Amino acid sequence: MTTRAGFVALIGEPNAGKSTLLNRMVGAKVSIVTHKVQTTRARIRGVAIEDHSQIVFVDTPGLFRPRRRLDRAMVAAAWTGAADADVVVLLIEAHRGKTEGVQAILDSLTEKAGGRRIALAINKIDRVEAPVLLKLTEEMNAAYPFEETFLISAEKGYGVDDLRRWLAQAMPEGPWLYPEDQIADLPMRMIAAEMTREKLTLRLHQELPYQLTVETESWQERKDGSARIDQVVYVARDGHKGILLGKGGETIKAISKAAREELEEFLGRKVHLFLQVKVRPNWLDEAERYSEMGLDFRDGN
Repeated sequence: MTTRAGFVALIGEPNAGKSTLLNRMVGAKVSIVTHKVQTTRARIRGVAIEDHSQIVFVDTPGLFRPRRRLDRAMVAAAWTGAADADVVVLLIEAHRGKTEGVQAILDSLTEKAGGRRIALAINKIDRVEAPVLLKLTEEMNAAYPFEETFLISAEKGYGVDDLRRWLAQAMPEGPWLYPEDQIADLPMRMIAAEMTREKLTLRLHQELPYQLTVETESWQERKDGSARIDQVVYVARDGHKGILLGKGGETIKAISKAAREELEEFLGRKVHLFLQVKVRPNWLDEAERYSEMGLDFRDGN
């Protein structure tokens, strides 16, 4: 029996559906999915098994025009993920087509991911008619020589099995890289922080979600089988702290409850979650915060 194992980088514009596709492929929630763009900061690895192949997915931050240090570090992380992978899948949205952002990615593909097997996945196909889809497929393949093209809906699951089967046979021959029952190689502390950050992103509006970060300060296993998790939410300004806490602490309580419930479902046991909000005006320029997010501070230069 020949086993295969390798890395697949999912790249694309923010909100193309990379996190949703990763979660669908793996069959569990390992990457946060929100309606906000640019929510995936670290290169989260999820592990899927297909026949005798182990597919390790690298869910990269969305590729966009960076403005701040954090943006630049995220874009650098995305291209590093593509360069390090065995196979790259470019995900685009069917209803948006070949946007300027997609064209910018196409312009950089050969230089940044040269030598990799590259496939195209057109996502959200349920939003357009067949003739539009056919035209987009032809236009994209004329712009770049993709090895394969897949028409999918990551949210509804259409076409995802075909993509996973193709990726399984595209993996290099070799032993599996992770234990069979492991779905993600992120430390649980970081997964817990990402889950809380998702709830913050869903609850808050405008720029604030991008001005905060969450870190798991401590994780204590209790004798009764439950876990106590202490987390800190760092914000850049005093005004942000007030928004986050809400009147009488209502907002932070609601966020904490939602995050705790999801953590309990993910872990399959009781969780005691405690959130603190701290103001750190310069957290976006602190190397330690980037390390916690799995990013390289130097890439932001």
